[in-house]
Amino acid sequence: MIDIGANLTHESFAPDLDAVLARAADAGVVQLMVTGADHASSRDAIALAATRPGVLYATAGVHPHHAAGHRAQDRDALVELVARAQVVAVGECGLDYFRDFSPRPAQRAVFLAQLDVAVEARKPVFLHQRDAHADFVAILEDYAPRLVGGVAHCFTGGPAELERYLALGLAVGVTGWVCDERRGAALRDAVPRIPADRLMIETDAPYLLPRDLAPPPRSRRNEPAYLAHVARAVAALRNERLEDLAAATTRNARTVFRLSGPTDS
Repeated sequence: MIDIGANLTHESFAPDLDAVLARAADAGVVQLMVTGADHASSRDAIALAATRPGVLYATAGVHPHHAAGHRAQDRDALVELVARAQVVAVGECGLDYFRDFSPRPAQRAVFLAQLDVAVEARKPVFLHQRDAHADFVAILEDYAPRLVGGVAHCFTGGPAELERYLALGLAVGVTGWVCDERRGAALRDAVPRIPADRLMIETDAPYLLPRDLAPPPRSRRNEPAYLAHVARAVAALRNERLEDLAAATTRNARTVFRLSGPTDS
């Protein structure tokens, strides 16, 4: 399996990252994409990926939470980061009107800037959207013909949102949100409708610990080893064998993000 979204540069992983990666490997996670959320974390993600070539890859971008701190003159630095060999996608980028940590005009401007970078670099996009569906889709509709692909990271919507994303040519990343009985109902309705060649899985570690882990872990920190739990939940919803689900999502991630490295054997 491939975890397409893990925030491994988060401070919570600093004391035991080697053990975290060992547990992930034991659980069948053969490759991971380390998420960049701003310039500093993108640089850290690249540096971490360079220590484990073929296993770790990175994204580079500016999360909408950090859009207010991104200046026009920072574009050249972002272009340089995106050009690194370890970087397989531009992002995490998009819109977040739920938190509004950055003003919405700044979010939209920085999102547009990163889509331009992705088009120029010919790299896919790693997308974030929360409570901003209409603006998000309106922006992407203009760029979709020029993008080389992308994924709606941590998709939490229902069938209607899913159809719009599929029409834009996006893949869809599913996390442990699907295991949340309080707020995952819409996602559970959508998961069986995701085409087999558009589906990916991710943990978004250390966030989104699956609520139905049994026995519950002592720590509330999510980690990539729990990708197997997410995969089982998704496979059950789709009435598929776990092995088939794992093979399809791995193939999709390698195709969209042009990953090389370990084989499925």
